[in-house]
Parts: sequence; structure tokens; C-alpha cells
Amino acid sequence: MTVLIDDARWPAHGRLWAHLVSDDNLAELHAFAAANGIPPRAFDRDHYDVPDEAHDRLVSAGATPVDGHELVRRLIASGLRVTARERREGARR
Repeated sequence: MTVLIDDARWPAHGRLWAHLVSDDNLAELHAFAAANGIPPRAFDRDHYDVPDEAHDRLVSAGATPVDGHELVRRLIASGLRVTARERREGARR
């Protein structure tokens, strides 16, 4: 079980954001996020959005830094990835 974090490359709200995911299970991800002060509202179906300024702190706490391609590859392999289609279908319900 590994918690992964990519580089903060995604702009929103005047800052850059990274993604925090688990390559095994969401319980692990939620526990890591809670232990490190990441609020539940930052969770988006299969990942947490975390601000650039939290990146180094999360790596120090045990998150493994990977590039965005590796993060998505491992998220898909875990079976936890929520696809764009699943997001659209969920929004219709």
C-alpha cells in the first residue's frame, strides 16, 4: 500500500494543485489525508486535491512523489480510478 503524490501542476483558485491517491485502497488514503490535515472537502471521488505548499510536507509524512503519468497508471491498476464517463453518469443521478 502506497500513497502517491504528483507534482503540483494544476492551476485553480490562484495556486497550483497536486493529486494525492492510494495505489491500494481508499481507507488508506482517507486515513493518510486526515492524519496530515487534508480536509474531507478536498476529496474528489478517487483523489485529494492538495495545494503546492503542502507537497513537501506530505512527502515528508510518507507520500511517494511520482509524475502525473505514473500516478494515473497506478491509480488505474489499483481499480480505484473513477473515469470521466463514470463522473458524467454520476452527475446525472
